[in-house]
Amino acid sequence: MDKAGQEKFLGFILDRVQEGKEEEAKEILLLNFKKQEEGTFSQEDIMQFVPKMISLLKPEKLGEIQEVVKQFSGNFMK
Repeated sequence: MDKAGQEKFLGFILDRVQEGKEEEAKEILLLNFKKQEEGTFSQEDIMQFVPKMISLLKPEKLGEIQEVVKQFSGNFMK
């Protein structure tokens, strides 16, 4: 994902994070973007990322985010 895509994804997710959890979510996302850029983003990272992010999201937004992440992960694997 290019920088513009990362910024768009970051904004999308942060708009759906529980109030007061934005900085924690941003740190997690930026770390994962860095790992993707370095080529070190692994399945283990995904397994740690998903539960952390779910715990930070607004419960009513989970379905919406799951759909976007499915599309993103499909593009990521190509």
